[in-house]
Amino acid sequence: MVPNTIKVPVPFEYVFPHGALCLGVEPVTDFDKRGQGDDQARDKDTGERLWVVKVLDLDPEAGKFGGSKEVKVKIAAAVQPVPPASKIPGYPPAVEFADVTLTPYVDSQRCKGNAHKCRARQAWSIRASAVTEPAAVKQAA
Repeated sequence: MVPNTIKVPVPFEYVFPHGALCLGVEPVTDFDKRGQGDDQARDKDTGERLWVVKVLDLDPEAGKFGGSKEVKVKIAAAVQPVPPASKIPGYPPAVEFADVTLTPYVDSQRCKGNAHKCRARQAWSIRASAVTEPAAVKQAA
């Protein structure tokens, strides 16, 4: 049997074939700990703090079917990941992610309680070990 928490390793280019721009990094909130001082979520396997890196997917097809072009990638790390500096003033920095994994889950936010009208869909949780400068930018520098 395949575990529900399977993490499928994939290359960065598989998830973001046209690249991604970093929109920001923030801690993931553990809502069960809210109001207890340190309410940051922790990785279930390592105990490290969880951070979410919001990126703009540069794929022209992204968001085409009512979705968003904004994608969240979770990173477990002791300190907040720092994205590279932008190479173009006024624009977000281009980024890549190391050790990308996908975990499938059922997104039931669109369900309204009636089984015939349930519009649940399969979604993917994206995790990575680090956010870095794109390899093409590193080679050109």
